[in-house]
Amino acid sequence: MLDHAPESSAVVPDKVSLPNKRQQTRHAILNAAMRLVAQVGLEGLSIGGLADEAGMSKSGVFAHFGSREELQIAVVAHYHQNFQDEVFWPALKEPRGLPRLERMVRLWMQRIASTADSGIFISGAVDFDDRPGPVRDALKQSVRTWMSAVQRAVSQSQAEGQLRRDIEAQQMVFEIHGLILVLHYDKRFLQSPKAHAYAEAALQRLLDAYTTKAP
Repeated sequence: MLDHAPESSAVVPDKVSLPNKRQQTRHAILNAAMRLVAQVGLEGLSIGGLADEAGMSKSGVFAHFGSREELQIAVVAHYHQNFQDEVFWPALKEPRGLPRLERMVRLWMQRIASTADSGIFISGAVDFDDRPGPVRDALKQSVRTWMSAVQRAVSQSQAEGQLRRDIEAQQMVFEIHGLILVLHYDKRFLQSPKAHAYAEAALQRLLDAYTTKAP
């Protein structure tokens, strides 16, 4: 999990076992679900629609996910895992402090700007912001875990003397998150060709404002 990640840049298991056929099929179904969620949202995900997307029967999907709710929770977990692999773990290769924080945010922006990303962290919040239940809980926990990792990177940058210590770490995280939300809206909804460039420029101004100045 993101909130218990080690300082090392990689985790290498002692022995890697190949996934069995059932695991491979489940993984393929979840990948198909991610494609479908990008079109219909997490709330619009259904067993029947997923069966069509994956080229399977409904009973075949039910064999892996006993209910729509179970499927939605599994999709959240799958998205979280992919997010870790593409954003969090690569960022950990950077030195502790500001380089790591910058890498985390820029990889996050690249993923949000990509049409391959289903945007579950954002679209799911719209679907389930006022709908209590296991799906909302799973989604909220996933987002909070990631935001805690960003806040920890901010705090580490302060401890390294790279960011001003007179600012609240949560304030900076709030502003970074705001950039991500605007980027998603402008790039994915308004389809602004300059959205990513604007977000990069805004991030740089934010970093400049909070970076400690050399005497």
